[in-house]
This record gives sequence, structure tokens and C-alpha cells, in this order.
Amino acid sequence: MNEDTLATVDLFSSLDKKELQTLAKSSQERTYSAGTKLFAQGDSGSGLYILKSGKVSISQQNGENEVDKEINTVGAGEAFGEMALLDDQPRSATVTAVEDVTALLLPVWEFRGILKAHPDIALKLLASLSRRLRKVQSHTAD
Repeated sequence: MNEDTLATVDLFSSLDKKELQTLAKSSQERTYSAGTKLFAQGDSGSGLYILKSGKVSISQQNGENEVDKEINTVGAGEAFGEMALLDDQPRSATVTAVEDVTALLLPVWEFRGILKAHPDIALKLLASLSRRLRKVQSHTAD
């Protein structure tokens, strides 16, 4: 079930089953063949992806003529693109399927509509983001 997939995302860890089901109803399952770009650096962010199966490579281009440099590999059960849910900035990296991939996409426009209709979900997500920020800050203070 898609709510079980969403529950694996750290950002959604504080949501209860009913809230996860609300998000899951707006999610779309997508498949990509190996070698396919899910999105490119500079694209507008369309939403959060959670891999159900397969593996993707995340790469960045740091200059106009530089070749993409792989910065991470993500596999089943992992998520990427969550910042697209929260800001209107362009994608900061390119994501390419290394293997055939099945992913769950939570579109940004659906997500924002849910937050407007369910402010309790928004409050839980703010608390989750605050915890993540505190964790990052405590690691940089060491």
C-alpha cells in the first residue's frame, strides 16, 4: 500500500495512518527504464519521489561546461526531491535510473492542497523539519 511507502520517509514519520492515507490518495506510481532521467538539474520541482524498487543516480553539474558528477545513489525505500514540496526552487541535481525503477510520486500541487485542508499535517511536518534542522546544526557544531 502507498501509505506504507510514504511512512518510510523521514519527513512523514510523525504522521498517523489516516494522515498517511490522505497523502497516499494523491500519490502516483510511476515506472522508468534504466537510463531514463526522472528529472534534470534546473527543472522545476514537481514533487517528492520514493523508490519502491530499483536504483537511481543523483548527479550535479557545478559549472556551465562541467560533466555531471555523481553525488549519491538511492535505492528502494529511499526518498529524494522533498525540497520541491516546500519551496519553488529549481531542482539542484539530475536523477537518472540506474536500473528499472518503480517510484511513488507525491506531486507538489496535491501536497500543498492537502496542507491547506489539513493544517494538523502541516504542523507535524514543521515539527519534523525542526528536528532535522536541529540534528544538522548539532553535527556542524561539533
